[in-house]
Formats: sequence, structure tokens, C-alpha cells
Amino acid sequence: MTDADHTPPTLINPHRRALPLLSLTDLRIAESQAQAALPKHTLMGRAGESAASFLHEQITRDTSIEKSKQRVWLIAGPGNNGGDALILATALHNAGIAVELCMPVEVKPDDARWALDTARAAGVPITSAPPASLDGFRWLVDGMFGIGLTRPLDGVFASVARQLSQRAKTAPRKGGVLALDVPSGLDSDTGTVVGSGNGNGDGVAVCATHTITFIGAKPGLFTAQGRDLAGQVTVAPIGVDISTRTAVQLNAPELFSAFLPPRDFATNKGTFGSLAVVGGDTGMCGAPILASRAALYTGAGKVHVALLGEGAPPYDPPHPELMLHAIDDLPLDSMDALAVGCGMGHRDRATRVMHDVLPLDVPKLFDADALNLIAKDPSLAAEVTARGVQGDPCILTPHPLEAARLLGSDAPTVQRDRLSAARALAARFASVVVLKGTGTIIAAPDGRLAINPTGNAALATGGTGDVLGGIIGALLAQHLPRYEAALAGVFLHGLAADTLTAQGHGPAGLTAGELAPMVRTLLNRLFYPATSI
Repeated sequence: MTDADHTPPTLINPHRRALPLLSLTDLRIAESQAQAALPKHTLMGRAGESAASFLHEQITRDTSIEKSKQRVWLIAGPGNNGGDALILATALHNAGIAVELCMPVEVKPDDARWALDTARAAGVPITSAPPASLDGFRWLVDGMFGIGLTRPLDGVFASVARQLSQRAKTAPRKGGVLALDVPSGLDSDTGTVVGSGNGNGDGVAVCATHTITFIGAKPGLFTAQGRDLAGQVTVAPIGVDISTRTAVQLNAPELFSAFLPPRDFATNKGTFGSLAVVGGDTGMCGAPILASRAALYTGAGKVHVALLGEGAPPYDPPHPELMLHAIDDLPLDSMDALAVGCGMGHRDRATRVMHDVLPLDVPKLFDADALNLIAKDPSLAAEVTARGVQGDPCILTPHPLEAARLLGSDAPTVQRDRLSAARALAARFASVVVLKGTGTIIAAPDGRLAINPTGNAALATGGTGDVLGGIIGALLAQHLPRYEAALAGVFLHGLAADTLTAQGHGPAGLTAGELAPMVRTLLNRLFYPATSI
């Protein structure tokens, strides 16, 4: 069928790999260059065969039902995504797997017409309308629309999208839902549902259990709604060179592990730095305590808590290693890093503290109340930006609402294009930005961006943001560069939630305080394995 058909297709699991994430523009350029250098129909043939290889492996691995009974239903849209589905159906049919393909509208592009002729010649059963029920099929395949969709799904395609999603969400044990390239209706650049931002809720998209994505991974599969809709993602490069550097990457240990400090025998607590967590107005000392405990577990040499308010405990009974101070009693300029904002409040006292800490020649992270103070005080915002311009960028860790305040926008606007919002924040404040949420985005003022693949709904509980601030603060104290400290902190924070959830401690009911001990375990397991004596 193609020049690549004699070798097994390459399939990549993106787990813990710093893959490039390609925008629609990146993909169009790569695809156009590849098509110009290859025989006609090669890329579509490779895409369909890659999907067939993936699905055949899934079917073979499933021993709960005989292979001959694992029927596959596919729907093909009118474009090249439909052509990919036709080649997939043909390959499965030729391998002896029962398939049925629905094509409500006949495909139009030349490549897809070739795929249709190929399927008809092979005897693939093709219908024009979906069946009343899909319960008789083990696998359902979404080949309706790929990247570049500009209007909401409607008509039969919207109806089928709802059917496929119903299977994926409520009855996955009956079989899987495989999306080709991206789930139909998903914006591959932003991770939002096409049409969902038009104010009337018209957007609908397929929710898949698995997605096989062609040429390269897409940002929208890993952030916003894309993480829920894409399911388990596999990348099929189909022989297209994407070695040209892209600005967006998938966060993975290879991006930051080299910056973690060695733990040699000759090190001491001073080697790993002193962090001060600044916050805790009267009645709000819990947040900085959570952050400080997390910093201890992430390996900071010494952790201080600088409290703004009155009535705080003299020490932390579970962790007397923490040193609690009234803020005026701690020389913040002697610290190796500052994490500022947890439980800080909004009183004039907090604003004065912000003006005091910003000029200090110490790496700084701002979270929570500190971000809201920056958003409402132009002089503070100007000081943050000036630090970055002078080569001392701060780290800002907003959730979407805090990001909206910093941008003078609103949370829905931020969520509609999280990458653009993170870029805008990093540029405006000359800072490293951690835009929290599903598929947390880390953006540097020099244009580097990463999307974090770890974390789950277990993090949707109070205090987890404070823990993240403490983790990143501890890494800053250990002299990691700002961007790499943010990458490492976000990755470990999310992976702790994933690991605890896999052990049955989440996603419901996991508490923020449980994350820090798991971060310690992961840090040592992944980066500081014990040596035999």
C-alpha cells in the first residue's frame, strides 16, 4: 500500500517523554513538506496502517472475548480523517477482523477518495447511516474530523459524537473508543471544544478512551478539556520529520533532572539552601505551614516560616524542623529563596511586605494572595516586571481566576486558550509562569513553554496549591534555575497525586498534606536511588 507497509509502524507512548507539541501551523508545514517528498497517498496509508497496528494489538491483548467476536465500528467524515478511517477499516478487514464503516457523507479529498476505492475493492462493508445501537461492537472508531475543525459538530456527526462519548464515559468495559488524530470536535491547539466558547453551549466533542495522533503530539490533547476527551494518547510519527524545534514541549524529567543537586556524602544542610515561606496573616497560618512542610519533603536544607499575623503557634508539632518567626524577626535577604503569598491576606501590611521583598536579590515565587496584590497594585506589577527585565525573573503560580486578574480578563477567556494566556503573562511580567489547572502550563519569558502531563482530580482540594508553592520554593532554594524548578515542581506534584490515586487514596478525599511524603518518595526513587553498601 505504501513504501512503509513492510515494516511495523512506529508507535510512541508519551509517558514521561519530553515530546514536542505541534500547533496546527506546525503540522500543516510538516505535512506539506513530507507530501512533496513522498509518493501520493503515502501519509494517509501510513496513518491508517499505524492505527490498524495499534487497534490490532489492543484486540489481540484482550483475552476476555474471542478475537473473531471483537467487531469494530468506524465512522468516517468527509475529509482526510475519514480517509484514515477507511484505510484502518481495510487493514483490519484484511486481517480477518469484522468491521463495519459508516460514511454519512462521501469523502471528498483525493487522498480520501483513494482510500474509499481501496476499501471498496477489499470488500469493506460501508453504510450511510449509523445503527440504532452500537452495543454489538467491541471497538468504536472516531474518524469524523481531525485537526483544523472550525465549526461545531452538527447533524449526524454531533449525534454520533454523543453516542461514542456515552460509551467511553459510562460503559468502557463494553469496549474502547478510539479517536483518529484528535477526538472530533476538539481544538488541537487549545484543548477546548470547538463552538463551546460561543456563549450558547453548541460545542460537542467525542470523548475517547484512546487517541492515536499522527505526525506529532498536539497541545490540545494534554490541557483544558483535551485531557478528559483524548483518553490514553499514542503518537504515530508516520515517518514525518519534526526535528525543527518547537516552542511547546511535554514536561518530562529529561527537561529538569540534570539541574537537581547531587547528594554527595560531603554535602550538608547549607548545600541545599534555606527557604523562607512568607505569609500567614492572623488566622491563616495553615497555608504557609502546608507549603513549608512540602518544602522539607522536597529536600530544602532549612525551611523558615515568616508569619505576618498574630497568634501563630511557636512551632509546628508534627514538624519541629520548621522554624517559625514573626516576619520582622527573620532576615529575608539571607535566604536562598522566598515563597511568598500563602495565607498572606490583602491588608496594607501584606502590600508593604510585597514592596519590601521585591527588591531583595533572592529568587522569589509568588502565589495566592501575593498574586492578587500584584493584580490590583500597578506599582507592584511594575516591580515584578522590572525584576525580570533585570535578569531576575520571579515565578508566578496563578490558577485561572488569578491569571485573569493579572491579565485584566476573565477566567473563561483564560481557559479558552491557556497557552496564549500563559505566554501573555510571562511576557507582561517578564516572569516564569505556572498556569495551574488540568494540563498545567509552564511558560518562560524567553518563549519556552511546556504542558505538564501529570496530576488528576485528586488535586481539586484546598491546600494543594500551597503544597506546590512549597515544592517549587524548595527547588529554588536548591539553586535550580527558575524555569526548571517550575517544571520539576509541577511534574512531581502531579505525579504524587497520580501515584496516591493508583494506590487507592484518590481521587476522592486525598488531602493536600498527603502529597508531600509521596513527593519525597518519588524524588528519591526517580533521581536519588539508594546505592548498595
